[in-house]
Amino acid sequence: MIKFKMEKKRKFLEQKIIIASHNQGKVREISALLKPYGIEAISAGDLGLHEPEETGKTFVANAELKARSASETTNQPSLSDDSGLVVPALNGEPGIYSARWGGKEKNFILAMNMIEERLGANTNKSAYFVAALALCWPDGHCETFEGRVEGNLVWPPRGKLGFGYDPMFVPSGGEKTFGEMEPAAKHAISHRAKAFAKLEKACFGN
Repeated sequence: MIKFKMEKKRKFLEQKIIIASHNQGKVREISALLKPYGIEAISAGDLGLHEPEETGKTFVANAELKARSASETTNQPSLSDDSGLVVPALNGEPGIYSARWGGKEKNFILAMNMIEERLGANTNKSAYFVAALALCWPDGHCETFEGRVEGNLVWPPRGKLGFGYDPMFVPSGGEKTFGEMEPAAKHAISHRAKAFAKLEKACFGN
């Protein structure tokens, strides 16, 4: 019988990390998740790094692409998120193209309107958020993790506390949209928090 050795996850021992994102909402959420570890988090936007073209076909592939680009450019470890809203009744759209549905101006009011229009009279309002995190080092090593949260879409959108599609998404078992929830409450159950919990256990745990 052949036994396969499980590859050990690399522990994060550095004091500084680049958050490979120009989305300030994502930067705030990821920085909050890193805060307990005393890690200095610097965003790609603050450093003026370019945003690489997202050519991957999955959330994980795009997260890794962005993290590798930032890490190679800065010679620092980098953490990237690629996330989006998946609507089964729209054949999985907008999915990995979630941000692009908002156009060059990242107008998510426009994007939410598009979802509502395309759903039309369809009574299936189920949806889920996916977040993929990629942690990459300058030597090319990467760790990837994925989280998901199920829910339903509501219209009109409610709340101004979140970002992106948050105002039209109610997590399963809840009554408030992500846009109505205080950041701490959202962090406790979000797709990004679930992905981070896996990263935390693998790369920050004992």
